[in-house]
Amino acid sequence: MTKDLTGRTAVVTGAASGIGLSTTKALLGAGARVVMVDRNSDALAELTASLGGDTVSQVTDLLDADSCNAMVPEILEKTGQIDIIVCNAGSYVGGDLVETNPAAIDRMLNLNVNAVMKNVHAVAPHMIERGTGDILVTCSIAGHAPIHVEPVYSASKWAVTCFVQTMRRQLMGHGIRVGQVSPGPVISALLSDWEPERLQRMKDAGALIEPQEVSDALMFMLTRPRNVTIRDMIVLPSNFDI
Repeated sequence: MTKDLTGRTAVVTGAASGIGLSTTKALLGAGARVVMVDRNSDALAELTASLGGDTVSQVTDLLDADSCNAMVPEILEKTGQIDIIVCNAGSYVGGDLVETNPAAIDRMLNLNVNAVMKNVHAVAPHMIERGTGDILVTCSIAGHAPIHVEPVYSASKWAVTCFVQTMRRQLMGHGIRVGQVSPGPVISALLSDWEPERLQRMKDAGALIEPQEVSDALMFMLTRPRNVTIRDMIVLPSNFDI
């Protein structure tokens, strides 16, 4: 890929696996310096060593209030600037509502919704002061349709869709682009909660996509001219039906 992002510093949450790792590699390939954010310190150490000198490790537990609040200030101490933030970390709760528990609901909403809002809240003043920036969020097709087998997850992604699109309008006058990518089911650890029969059925039907399909969409969004904002990109497996 052409080095369209040379000189930019990007932050990716949930960077140690799945969509986050694929996005990290794509950003590096485009010339960006990437701050890899994850709570798994061992995985980050291994990945930053293998991926090279343009990666920066940031160990943050987004479910810990103090750790989450410290993330952006700590990154700015290391890098001096943040041009791009990809709020990608998330979790999944599927199945009937009565089959889950309040702790799982709290964890998912805190990670999928609250952490995203707090990360954007923290980075927005820095980007406003600089008059430029890109904020992208990994949402889901579940943020556009009421998926009956995942009411809690769908509710979290509807909230994300609302937040992203309202923040897009708040920040557009400051030279900051805000958007989201909304994939269908992706082959990743996020689907470990799926019933084995459902996962196998979707695989057999060709109704799952790889993380790279999502990172490709994110890179397309980031490499548009500054006068163009892709507010949302829905990326589905061709054989997926909701």
